[in-house]
This record gives sequence, structure tokens and C-alpha cells, in this order.
Amino acid sequence: MSKKVARQMEFLNRGLIAVKVEQGVFISWRMLGTDDESTFFDLYRDDVKVNKKPITKSTNYFDAEGKVNSTYFVKANSMKNEQLNEISEIVKVWKDSYLTVPLQKPADGISLDGTPYTYSANDASVGDLDGDGEYEIILKWDPSNSKDNAHKGYTGEVFLDAYKLDGTFMWRISLGKNIRAGAHYTQFLVYDLDGDGKAEVVLKTADGTKDGVGTVIGDPHADYRNETGRILTGPEYLTIFKGETGAELVTTSFEPERGHVSDWGDHYGNRVDRFLAAVAYLDGERPSFIMARGYYGKTMLTAYDWRQGKLTKLWTFDSDQDENEGYTGQGNHSLSVADVNGDGKDEIIYGAMVVNHDGTGLYTTSLGHGDALHVGNLNPSELGLEVFQVHEDENAPYGMSYRKADSSKIIWGIHSGKDIGRGMAADIDPRYEGAEVWASGMGLYANDGRKINENAPASINFGIWWDGDLLRELLDHHWDPEKGYGVGKIDKWDFENEKLVNVLTAKGTSSNNGTKGNPCLQADLFGDWREEVIWRTKDSSALRIYTTTDRTKYRMHTLMHDPVYRLGVAWQNIAYNQPPHPSFYLGEGMQRPMKPNIFIVKI
Repeated sequence: MSKKVARQMEFLNRGLIAVKVEQGVFISWRMLGTDDESTFFDLYRDDVKVNKKPITKSTNYFDAEGKVNSTYFVKANSMKNEQLNEISEIVKVWKDSYLTVPLQKPADGISLDGTPYTYSANDASVGDLDGDGEYEIILKWDPSNSKDNAHKGYTGEVFLDAYKLDGTFMWRISLGKNIRAGAHYTQFLVYDLDGDGKAEVVLKTADGTKDGVGTVIGDPHADYRNETGRILTGPEYLTIFKGETGAELVTTSFEPERGHVSDWGDHYGNRVDRFLAAVAYLDGERPSFIMARGYYGKTMLTAYDWRQGKLTKLWTFDSDQDENEGYTGQGNHSLSVADVNGDGKDEIIYGAMVVNHDGTGLYTTSLGHGDALHVGNLNPSELGLEVFQVHEDENAPYGMSYRKADSSKIIWGIHSGKDIGRGMAADIDPRYEGAEVWASGMGLYANDGRKINENAPASINFGIWWDGDLLRELLDHHWDPEKGYGVGKIDKWDFENEKLVNVLTAKGTSSNNGTKGNPCLQADLFGDWREEVIWRTKDSSALRIYTTTDRTKYRMHTLMHDPVYRLGVAWQNIAYNQPPHPSFYLGEGMQRPMKPNIFIVKI
């Protein structure tokens, strides 16, 4: 095995927040990945220190004397690093347990067939676009007539917006008429790819795409939509945009290229336009990115570097090549990225198969396509990472499978004889070691394959660390089929009584992507190691970023400085959104995780 080197990670400020709660103010801040264990904190309200003793065991605090008009900052020091004498940003107190980010909603439109449509805020990602240590939000706008690839019809235009957390509008990218709207077409990545301290934005573009400063890519008059509303001819582009302005930095031909539509498994254009994307540390030190096409049949992945103003293609993986026999049809509607074999370099876990950092096939299980995939340290007793996956083919030997991430060997699996649409992995029951797993209609299992009971949580979408303990809560929605939308919610699994207990119902919000019920984004955006969730308001006039106000005695580095988790946030918006998992086991009985092996890029 090669020696593992430090990974480039983004500079973050302390992410200090203060929230008005009953009888005081809840304050929370980040422990950075570069902080050593001797780091301690002092908290100041209105320039007066609040704590009598240094805060050494947590990164949150309840201030009974805090008022809604108070201001706070936190000071970090270290017994090992005398140079650490850092004073955070000064923050005001939130009146609510969520931050409202106003949006500029696109105007309604009329599609080519005369059908009117409206817009709603859809998937989001985050990155530090301007290098100030605070995340910005990059948001995709979805027209109400967006389509799954299997369905014909014209759609409205897709837009990408960037906003600062205070609602300041930064830019809008208009993808134009030659990019169809739907969950599988536009997979956008937000990450600092060149190490300049500011994130770039990467996605597939076409003739008529307009960047954030008004420059049109390609032919502004071209229209490649056919009679079914699909775009199966014409050039396809890959564009990197400057995060701060949305300006086009470079545009090249998109790879993996379309080729013949029928090569991908049908003649009408369903499978050819199934895209995925990810960021991965292919050299173990600096980020690269992958654009992928196809997973029901033919599958291709192409890797790129963006460094020093130059775009370089690294490799292409093609399941049609002789050496890749067995890799056809193994992909999911999502993917994951992690170093699965301990060589310090990332692999792409592409559903039931894995592609090595150098573009060669590492292994395939041949279990076929599925809708849900979870990769992380699910079993703390075993070295390395595990993969929990559900499968769609009714003839597959397993409807749900559990394997070590570095091997095609299935540790255990359960036959279903039907399409298993959803599956989840999270530590929700402290009586069993590690994460529990469950899938649609399959019951609840310990990670060693023991069936805990027939009754599993009905929530099978997202997990979120929210309250003060180490168990993961479940993020989902209350779906109203008559109204056609869901209200965001968080539940806790009552393992003794085998039922969900509601922790939060985010009234006035709406979930995304129909019955998928996912938020715009879930990630550790600020405050301590617990996670935040972004939902849109029902009318998409704003985003709401909800944060926990529960106190916790546990202290650990921000999850956003854990490389596997951070890359999970980068790919979370891809196709069927899935929750991120860290590289270490985070749950009941966990060992304190090691300090991340990272170096920080700061402008």
C-alpha cells in the first residue's frame, strides 16, 4: 500500500451560530479538522466572556443570560499550538431555529407545446465560492413540467443560482433549450478543484447555455429538441464555471459522449441520458472530478483534472471494453466515493460495481441496478468500509445486499423476488453494534444479517444527526398525494416500542422530487458536528436552513473536514439523492475518530 498523504480541504470559519430558545440562547460552533485535541474555547456575549472555565468537552453552549439582541463570538486556543489565538466572526441571534434565505424565483413560462409551467427550488449544493470561509448555496430551479427520461414531453429551462447565506444573489446560469429538465439530466458539482481557495461549478451544458455574466455558450439559435421533447442530437459540452461570478472558465466536448443512442439499451432516448457525477481524490491528495453516463446497460465514466487553468482528461472507463465484461448494468441512480482498498486514493462505488482510481475496474458483484446505496464504516468491529445496497431486478439473488467495500463478495443478502425501491443504513438501535439496515417491505436488520424484527421504520430516505446522542435520526416528509407535495420532518426511532417519534415538523416547507421526499440539501453546514437541513418554502420564495438547538456532550471535528462525508455532500444532489456518511463509525459506542489528515487551502 502506498503512503497516505494529506488531502486538500477547504478553509472554513468557525460557523458560529446563536439561536434564541426558551430561557436563553443556544450557541454552537465548529471544531475544525486542523484543531488538535487540546483546543479549548471561550465564548463572549457583547464582548464579555460568558464561561467561567475554558470549554473543552463540547462545541455548544447554553447561555441563560442571552437575549435576542445579544451578539456573540468565540475564541479558540490550544495547549499544543500557542499560535492558535483565533477570534471568530461576530454573530447575531436567530429568532427562529432556522435561517431564511430569500430567493429570486424565475418567471413562469410556456413550453413548446403550449403548456404553462412554474418553477420550484430543487436540489442544492454548497461551496465556498468567494473564499471567505462561509458556504454559499448553489440551487437548481426545476420547472413543473420536468420529465423522467422514460416519459416524453417538452420541459421548461433549467437554471442554477448562487446565493450567500444572507440571501445575497450572486449569479444565475441559464442552461437553455437544449438541456432537458429532470432528475437525471443535470448533475452539478461544486468544489474547489484547482486549490485556489474558491469553489468552481461543473456541469453538462449545450448550445444556448448562458453563464452568470451573460455570455452564451455555442450557438444561441440552435434547437435540437425532437418531437418527443428529448435532445438526442447536437453537440454536448462540459463547462467549468467560476464560482464567484458564474462566468464560463472553460468549455469542451462532453465525455462520456453520446455516440449511438441505441448503444445504451433502447432506441428512444431513455437510457442514453442517465447521468451521474462526483468529485474524487484520484491521486490521494487533490480533487479530480468524474462525469458518468449510463447504468442500466452500457456504462461509461470519464475523469478530469482542473488545475492551473487547464482541463485535463485523465481516463475513461467503458463497460463495452473486453476487460470490463460483467460491468454492464451495475450502476445505481446514485454513486459514492471513498478509498475502499486502503491505498490512499479514491475509488468510485458505482452501485454494484467499483471503478479504481486509475479508471480500471476494481470489481463487480453482478447483482445489477438499484435505487439506494450506502457506503461508510457501518460495522466498527471490522476494518474498512461497508456497502449496503438494494436491487431492482426481481430475478437477482438478493433484493438487499451487504458487502465489504473492497470486495465483490457478499457478506449477507436477502432474496426478495421483487424490485426493492428504497433502503437505509443508520445506527438507530443502541442494542446492536454498528448501523442497522432496512429496505422496503424487508424488515429491520443488524449489520451482521440478524433480523431484528419485521417492523422497520417507514422512513427510508435520509438519516440526520440531530439531537444530543450518537444515534442518527431519520429525515423524511409527510406526503400529501392530493396536494402533490410533502412537508419536511425529522423523526427518531423508538427502538423499544418500534415506532417513529416526531422530533421536528417543518411547517411551511416542502420536500423535493415527489415521493422521493428529499430536502434541497442535508449537511453539516455550520455549528457543531450535527447536521443542518435545507428545505424550500411551499411557494419557493425562500430556503429555510434548519439547525438543532439540542445540547450535546460530544465533541468532534466538523464532518465537512472528513473527506468521505464532504464528497458525499458534493454528490448528494445527483439523480436520486442519498444521505452522506463519514469515513469513521459515528454511532453508539463509537471510538473517538482520528484527526483528519488534511491541509487547508486559504486565499
